[in-house]
Amino acid sequence: MVTTHALVGLFVALPVAILVPEHGPTALAAGALGGIVPDLDVVAEHRRTLHQPVYGVAAAAGALAVAVVAPTALTLGLFAFLLAATLHCVGDVVSCGIGARPWDNPPSDRAVYDHVRETWVPPRRWIPYDGSPADLGFAAVISLPLVVVLEGGWELLIVGLLAVSIGYTLSRKRLEDVATWGARLLPSRFRRYVPERYLVS
Repeated sequence: MVTTHALVGLFVALPVAILVPEHGPTALAAGALGGIVPDLDVVAEHRRTLHQPVYGVAAAAGALAVAVVAPTALTLGLFAFLLAATLHCVGDVVSCGIGARPWDNPPSDRAVYDHVRETWVPPRRWIPYDGSPADLGFAAVISLPLVVVLEGGWELLIVGLLAVSIGYTLSRKRLEDVATWGARLLPSRFRRYVPERYLVS
């Protein structure tokens, strides 16, 4: 779930919020954003355009080195963003591949695209599909230290993300039907932005 990715982004920024609290808000916001941004390629070529599993590691490592030498809001925020975006790819690998109704259809062998080797990384399927009970359970577990440490608006954000996660999990299978139905109503010029799995006859 994109909410799980956002929570992971908050989680990786938590050490900054604890150790360098004056830069905590920037790092937390950047981490949450980094967890979400890769999925914006859903309107292009999903899990290939903005998902960078190999280059992301190199970029995050470089950002970490810069942040250690010059710890500012900008450098720490950039590191949190890049690390969260890279872990987003890891999360997709340990989940299922691309495809509609993964609980019914044969499993996909495409998790994220490796731009270095020019091939798709196969999914491990430790999480059966996004929005599965296992996905929700993982989101709940990583939320615990966040709600314990963070306060105010951040705590409300975490609770809100969990609430959305619960709603998504409960309605996940029905939403697949709603998305397919909605895609049929779109004008043809917009259908090219819709993931192929929803363009069924």
